[in-house]
Amino acid sequence: MSIKTKVFISFDYDHDKDLLIGQAKNENSPFYIADYSVKEELSGDWKEKVRARIKKVEQVIIMCGEYTDSATGVNAEIKIAQEENIPYFLLYGRSDKKCLKPKNANGSDKMYRWAWDNLEALIGGAR
Repeated sequence: MSIKTKVFISFDYDHDKDLLIGQAKNENSPFYIADYSVKEELSGDWKEKVRARIKKVEQVIIMCGEYTDSATGVNAEIKIAQEENIPYFLLYGRSDKKCLKPKNANGSDKMYRWAWDNLEALIGGAR
């Protein structure tokens, strides 16, 4: 059994929930989900609570959809990953609709095709 990478999945909860969670459950998955975006408002300083979650993972996967550019939580989560130097990458969350990068993504951040072989490569650092 290979060692799986611990990831945090960031997504627009209102529009893109559950897109990648099922894939992580596959026994051949190169990653497991340690945590992910939450809908419920966290009490107190929610950004610091999310920061603590992100600091515990090895990578952050940003699922991009139609409204990701304006998703407040996703934009905060990518900013935290950047500040904490946690590697992240952007995935097209939908093949049938336009996917937008979060506003806080770097201009040089590429959005990658969501396919099993591609996901394995990205988790392995091929970016």
